Amino acid sequence: MRYAKGMTSPVSALSDEEIAHRVQEGNTEDFGMLMDRYVHKLSRYGRKFLSNDDHIEDMVQEIFIKAYEHIQSFDSNQKFSPWIYRIAHNTYANELRRKSRIPVSFFDFDVLVSYAVDTNTPEHEQERQEMKKIVDQGLEQLPSRYREIVILYYIDDFGYKEISDILHIPIGTVGVRLRRAKESLKEIYKKLHINHEY
Repeated sequence: MRYAKGMTSPVSALSDEEIAHRVQEGNTEDFGMLMDRYVHKLSRYGRKFLSNDDHIEDMVQEIFIKAYEHIQSFDSNQKFSPWIYRIAHNTYANELRRKSRIPVSFFDFDVLVSYAVDTNTPEHEQERQEMKKIVDQGLEQLPSRYREIVILYYIDDFGYKEISDILHIPIGTVGVRLRRAKESLKEIYKKLHINHEY
């Protein structure tokens, strides 16, 4: 069936979760819609996380292949975006380790100092908006573990629970890393601002 100009197909009006469910039921061609919706987001995420790596496009294709191969493991009652971002995180993190040849550490101090975080206050939202202005200028200078969480929170607008699911870390650890990232970004921003004044 053809659709008149300006009209969209019924499938394109579905949510990510509904489309993923259709793919699970055998409508494999619908996976292309999910690719269209996420290709730019995952490319942007990868470029910021890996500092403009030349092979981002190849890695995004790898992410889609993995997502397609494991689509049956997706719970369509849950949100699709954290699920595919978790695949992206693992893909990019593996590439980062391969490039840096740094052995994976099994000791994470941030987990030990986790604490409860209230993210529903007006003050918290105001700080979030202020930090968005600082992020782009200082992002490249952050360590990768903090860079990624800043991207997910301030650029891709994921909440603490979603970031926890993507990175497989406790919600309290998300709060710790964001707090440390914010402190680092503010120091970086101050230095950049001072340098720009001269």
